Order: sequence, then C-alpha cells, then structure tokens
Amino acid sequence: MSAKPRIVFNATTPEYYFAEGCHITEWWNSPDDAAASVARARVPVGVTTHWHSLRDTTERYVILEGRGVVEAGKLPPMPVSAGDVVVIPAGEPQRIRNDGQGDLVFLAICTPRFLTDNYQALE
Repeated sequence: MSAKPRIVFNATTPEYYFAEGCHITEWWNSPDDAAASVARARVPVGVTTHWHSLRDTTERYVILEGRGVVEAGKLPPMPVSAGDVVVIPAGEPQRIRNDGQGDLVFLAICTPRFLTDNYQALE
C-alpha cells in the first residue's frame, strides 16, 4: 500500500526567528521523510546571517524575492536575486546578506533534512 498524499504546510504555519540571524517558516521537516526538508527563509534589509555550516547536510538556496550576496566555502562573494539557486555542500561555511531594498526571501532545501544538531555556528 502506498502513502497517501497530504497537505503539510499552510498559511497558518508560524514564522520564527533563528539564531543564525533570519526568520524561518518550516514548510517540511519530518522524520517520516528524512531525505529532505524545505523551509522559507526571510532576511530583512541590511542583515547578514552569521557564518555557519551544516554537518552532513547539503543546502540549496532557491531565491524567491529580493537580492543579496552569498558567501560559501572559498568562493568569492556572489550576488543573487530571484530565480537564482545556490548549492552549498555539507560542511562548507556560509552566510547571506540582504543588500536589497526589501526582504530577501528564499527556500532553504536540505538533503538530508535539516537537524538542529547538524547546525554549526562558526562565529
């Protein structure tokens, strides 16, 4: 018997502030589907998230709104805007800065799913 489709996110899912320096809305993060998680991240104007890495977790930023600058690994800072996708391999240092005029909004898609225990603050 196969799993049944279900709605796991809706407009009432609360946004919370994460110590990294951004606001998060968890769209999907469940031990029932440990292969991936999806969160909406929001970085206010002028804010730079803290340097961090994710142990054993690859993260993808899918930029939905706004513009910013991503720093990841040893690459030079890269400008990003709506439609861009950034892939950050597991263990690489990363941060993002909103240098636009409105909120920088992106999906943070993690494989395997995001676990707080895998978050490593680097500053």
